[in-house]
Amino acid sequence: MLDLGTFSVVAHDAAAGAFGVAVATARPAVGALVPFVSLAGGIATQARVNTEIGRRGIALLDQGVPIGTALGALLADDADRDIRQVHGVDSAASFCHTGSGCVPWCGHREGDGFSVAGNMLTGPRVVEAVVEAYRQARAEERELSERLLLALEAGQAAGGDKRGKQSAALLVAGRDPRGYHNLRVDDHPDPVAELRRIYDLVVQHALKIEREYGPEGLRLFSRVKY
Repeated sequence: MLDLGTFSVVAHDAAAGAFGVAVATARPAVGALVPFVSLAGGIATQARVNTEIGRRGIALLDQGVPIGTALGALLADDADRDIRQVHGVDSAASFCHTGSGCVPWCGHREGDGFSVAGNMLTGPRVVEAVVEAYRQARAEERELSERLLLALEAGQAAGGDKRGKQSAALLVAGRDPRGYHNLRVDDHPDPVAELRRIYDLVVQHALKIEREYGPEGLRLFSRVKY
Protein backbone atom coordinates (compact mmCIF):
# COMPACT_ATOMS: atom_id res chain seq x y z
CA MET A 1 0.00 0.00 0.00
CA LEU A 2 1.11 3.54 -0.80
CA ASP A 3 -0.06 7.03 0.16
CA LEU A 4 -1.10 8.93 -2.96
CA GLY A 5 -2.13 12.56 -2.80
CA THR A 6 -3.96 12.91 -6.06
CA PHE A 7 -7.04 14.03 -7.93
CA SER A 8 -9.17 11.96 -10.28
CA VAL A 9 -12.43 11.85 -12.17
CA VAL A 10 -14.51 8.74 -12.93
CA ALA A 11 -17.33 8.89 -15.46
CA HIS A 12 -19.92 6.94 -17.45
CA ASP A 13 -21.03 7.63 -21.01
CA ALA A 14 -24.30 5.74 -21.34
CA ALA A 15 -24.65 6.37 -25.08
CA ALA A 16 -21.21 4.91 -25.78
CA GLY A 17 -21.48 2.15 -23.16
CA ALA A 18 -18.18 3.33 -21.69
CA PHE A 19 -16.61 4.00 -18.30
CA GLY A 20 -13.37 5.85 -17.68
CA VAL A 21 -10.94 7.28 -15.14
CA ALA A 22 -8.40 10.08 -15.43
CA VAL A 23 -5.92 10.79 -12.64
CA ALA A 24 -2.81 12.83 -11.82
CA THR A 25 -0.43 12.99 -8.86
CA ALA A 26 3.04 14.03 -7.63
CA ARG A 27 4.26 10.43 -7.38
CA PRO A 28 5.38 8.07 -10.21
CA ALA A 29 3.26 5.51 -12.06
CA VAL A 30 -0.19 6.55 -10.85
CA GLY A 31 -1.77 4.57 -13.70
CA ALA A 32 -0.54 1.34 -12.12
CA LEU A 33 -2.42 2.00 -8.88
CA VAL A 34 -5.50 4.23 -9.05
CA PRO A 35 -7.75 3.54 -12.10
CA PHE A 36 -9.91 0.45 -12.55
CA VAL A 37 -12.57 0.05 -15.28
CA SER A 38 -14.74 -2.52 -16.97
CA LEU A 39 -17.90 -2.45 -19.07
CA ALA A 40 -19.83 -2.40 -15.77
CA GLY A 41 -18.19 0.57 -14.04
CA GLY A 42 -15.17 2.61 -13.03
CA ILE A 43 -13.36 2.98 -9.70
CA ALA A 44 -10.47 5.12 -8.41
CA THR A 45 -8.67 4.12 -5.21
CA GLN A 46 -6.32 6.73 -3.76
CA ALA A 47 -4.94 8.41 -0.59
CA ARG A 48 -3.71 5.22 1.16
CA VAL A 49 -4.09 3.16 -1.99
CA ASN A 50 -5.42 -0.38 -1.79
CA THR A 51 -5.55 -1.87 -5.27
CA GLU A 52 -7.56 -4.82 -3.94
CA ILE A 53 -10.49 -2.44 -3.46
CA GLY A 54 -10.26 -1.57 -7.13
CA ARG A 55 -9.92 -5.15 -8.32
CA ARG A 56 -12.57 -6.58 -6.01
CA GLY A 57 -14.87 -3.65 -6.60
CA ILE A 58 -14.79 -4.12 -10.37
CA ALA A 59 -15.34 -7.87 -9.95
CA LEU A 60 -18.47 -7.16 -7.91
CA LEU A 61 -19.74 -4.64 -10.47
CA ASP A 62 -19.21 -7.23 -13.20
CA GLN A 63 -21.47 -9.54 -11.20
CA GLY A 64 -24.22 -6.92 -11.13
CA VAL A 65 -23.68 -5.63 -7.59
CA PRO A 66 -24.49 -1.87 -7.35
CA ILE A 67 -21.48 0.34 -6.78
CA GLY A 68 -22.70 1.66 -3.43
CA THR A 69 -23.21 -1.85 -2.14
CA ALA A 70 -19.91 -3.11 -3.55
CA LEU A 71 -17.64 -0.34 -2.31
CA GLY A 72 -19.60 0.16 0.90
CA ALA A 73 -19.07 -3.50 1.82
CA LEU A 74 -15.36 -3.43 0.93
CA LEU A 75 -14.81 -0.32 3.04
CA ALA A 76 -16.81 -1.71 5.95
CA ASP A 77 -14.27 -4.55 6.15
CA ASP A 78 -11.29 -2.20 5.72
CA ALA A 79 -9.45 -1.32 8.93
CA ASP A 80 -7.74 1.58 7.13
CA ARG A 81 -10.89 3.13 5.65
CA ASP A 82 -10.25 6.43 7.49
CA ILE A 83 -7.13 6.98 5.37
CA ARG A 84 -8.64 5.76 2.10
CA GLN A 85 -10.27 7.76 -0.66
CA VAL A 86 -12.38 5.71 -3.05
CA HIS A 87 -14.93 6.78 -5.62
CA GLY A 88 -16.59 5.53 -8.76
CA VAL A 89 -19.68 5.03 -10.90
CA ASP A 90 -21.76 2.27 -12.42
CA SER A 91 -24.57 2.61 -14.96
CA ALA A 92 -27.07 3.76 -12.33
CA ALA A 93 -25.26 5.61 -9.55
CA SER A 94 -22.05 7.01 -8.10
CA PHE A 95 -20.21 6.46 -4.80
CA CYS A 96 -17.64 8.57 -2.96
CA HIS A 97 -15.70 8.03 0.26
CA THR A 98 -13.09 10.38 1.73
CA GLY A 99 -11.74 9.05 5.02
CA SER A 100 -11.49 11.41 7.98
CA GLY A 101 -7.73 10.84 8.12
CA CYS A 102 -6.98 11.82 4.50
CA VAL A 103 -4.50 14.68 4.09
CA PRO A 104 -6.10 18.10 3.44
CA TRP A 105 -7.22 19.58 1.29
CA CYS A 106 -9.33 16.53 0.64
CA GLY A 107 -12.88 16.02 -0.57
CA HIS A 108 -15.16 14.78 -3.31
CA ARG A 109 -18.14 15.67 -5.49
CA GLU A 110 -20.75 13.50 -7.18
CA GLY A 111 -22.66 14.38 -10.33
CA ASP A 112 -24.94 12.74 -12.85
CA GLY A 113 -22.85 9.84 -14.15
CA PHE A 114 -19.53 11.01 -12.71
CA SER A 115 -17.56 11.50 -9.51
CA VAL A 116 -14.49 13.56 -8.64
CA ALA A 117 -12.18 13.26 -5.63
CA GLY A 118 -8.84 14.52 -4.43
CA ASN A 119 -6.56 14.69 -1.42
CA MET A 120 -3.37 16.58 -0.59
CA LEU A 121 -4.54 19.27 -3.02
CA THR A 122 -3.86 22.99 -3.17
CA GLY A 123 -7.51 23.56 -2.26
CA PRO A 124 -11.16 22.80 -3.05
CA ARG A 125 -10.93 24.74 -6.29
CA VAL A 126 -9.13 21.78 -7.87
CA VAL A 127 -12.15 19.50 -7.52
CA GLU A 128 -14.55 22.29 -8.48
CA ALA A 129 -12.57 22.95 -11.67
CA VAL A 130 -12.64 19.26 -12.61
CA VAL A 131 -16.42 19.15 -12.12
CA GLU A 132 -17.01 22.30 -14.17
CA ALA A 133 -14.77 21.17 -17.02
CA TYR A 134 -16.30 17.72 -17.16
CA ARG A 135 -19.84 19.12 -17.29
CA GLN A 136 -18.85 21.57 -20.03
CA ALA A 137 -17.17 18.87 -22.12
CA ARG A 138 -20.22 16.62 -21.73
CA ALA A 139 -22.52 19.45 -22.80
CA GLU A 140 -20.35 19.81 -25.90
CA GLU A 141 -20.84 16.07 -26.55
CA ARG A 142 -17.12 15.31 -26.48
CA GLU A 143 -16.03 11.67 -26.55
CA LEU A 144 -15.60 10.26 -23.03
CA SER A 145 -11.80 10.10 -23.08
CA GLU A 146 -11.62 13.72 -24.26
CA ARG A 147 -14.04 14.80 -21.50
CA LEU A 148 -11.89 13.11 -18.88
CA LEU A 149 -8.67 14.64 -20.18
CA LEU A 150 -10.19 18.13 -20.35
CA ALA A 151 -11.38 17.73 -16.76
CA LEU A 152 -7.93 16.57 -15.64
CA GLU A 153 -6.30 19.54 -17.37
CA ALA A 154 -8.67 21.90 -15.56
CA GLY A 155 -7.80 20.36 -12.20
CA GLN A 156 -4.09 20.73 -12.88
CA ALA A 157 -4.55 24.34 -14.00
CA ALA A 158 -6.39 25.01 -10.73
CA GLY A 159 -3.41 23.82 -8.67
CA GLY A 160 -3.60 20.03 -8.55
CA ASP A 161 -1.47 18.13 -6.03
CA LYS A 162 0.11 20.63 -3.63
CA ARG A 163 3.44 18.76 -3.75
CA GLY A 164 3.83 19.18 -7.51
CA LYS A 165 3.50 16.96 -10.61
CA GLN A 166 4.94 13.63 -11.71
CA SER A 167 2.50 11.16 -13.33
CA ALA A 168 -0.92 10.95 -14.95
CA ALA A 169 -3.12 8.33 -16.60
CA LEU A 170 -6.26 7.83 -18.66
CA LEU A 171 -8.14 4.52 -18.77
CA VAL A 172 -11.44 3.82 -20.56
CA ALA A 173 -13.44 0.63 -21.13
CA GLY A 174 -16.12 0.73 -23.80
CA ARG A 175 -17.90 -1.12 -26.56
CA ASP A 176 -15.84 0.79 -29.15
CA PRO A 177 -12.25 0.76 -27.82
CA ARG A 178 -9.47 2.96 -29.14
CA GLY A 179 -5.72 3.09 -28.58
CA TYR A 180 -6.06 6.44 -26.81
CA HIS A 181 -8.28 4.83 -24.16
CA ASN A 182 -5.31 3.39 -22.26
CA LEU A 183 -2.50 5.89 -21.77
CA ARG A 184 0.03 6.49 -18.98
CA VAL A 185 2.71 9.04 -18.21
CA ASP A 186 4.72 7.48 -15.39
CA ASP A 187 7.36 10.17 -14.80
CA HIS A 188 7.41 13.63 -16.35
CA PRO A 189 7.89 17.25 -15.21
CA ASP A 190 4.44 18.13 -16.62
CA PRO A 191 2.55 14.82 -16.82
CA VAL A 192 -0.91 16.11 -17.69
CA ALA A 193 0.48 18.14 -20.58
CA GLU A 194 2.46 15.10 -21.70
CA LEU A 195 -0.67 12.96 -21.45
CA ARG A 196 -2.41 15.44 -23.77
CA ARG A 197 0.49 15.29 -26.25
CA ILE A 198 0.39 11.49 -26.35
CA TYR A 199 -3.40 11.46 -26.52
CA ASP A 200 -3.48 13.78 -29.54
CA LEU A 201 -0.74 11.75 -31.22
CA VAL A 202 -2.63 8.46 -30.76
CA VAL A 203 -5.91 10.03 -31.94
CA GLN A 204 -4.15 11.04 -35.15
CA HIS A 205 -2.67 7.56 -35.46
CA ALA A 206 -6.17 6.05 -35.16
CA LEU A 207 -7.39 8.29 -37.95
CA LYS A 208 -4.44 7.18 -40.10
CA ILE A 209 -5.25 3.51 -39.46
CA GLU A 210 -8.87 4.09 -40.43
CA ARG A 211 -7.84 5.80 -43.66
CA GLU A 212 -5.45 2.99 -44.57
CA TYR A 213 -7.36 -0.07 -43.36
CA GLY A 214 -10.97 1.08 -43.04
CA PRO A 215 -13.36 0.74 -40.07
CA GLU A 216 -12.70 -2.99 -39.66
CA GLY A 217 -8.96 -2.44 -39.56
CA LEU A 218 -9.43 0.27 -36.96
CA ARG A 219 -11.53 -2.10 -34.88
CA LEU A 220 -8.86 -4.81 -35.04
CA PHE A 221 -6.06 -2.40 -34.13
CA SER A 222 -8.06 -0.90 -31.24
CA ARG A 223 -8.43 -3.91 -28.97
CA VAL A 224 -6.74 -2.24 -26.00
CA LYS A 225 -6.55 -3.92 -22.61
CA TYR A 226 -8.03 -2.44 -19.44
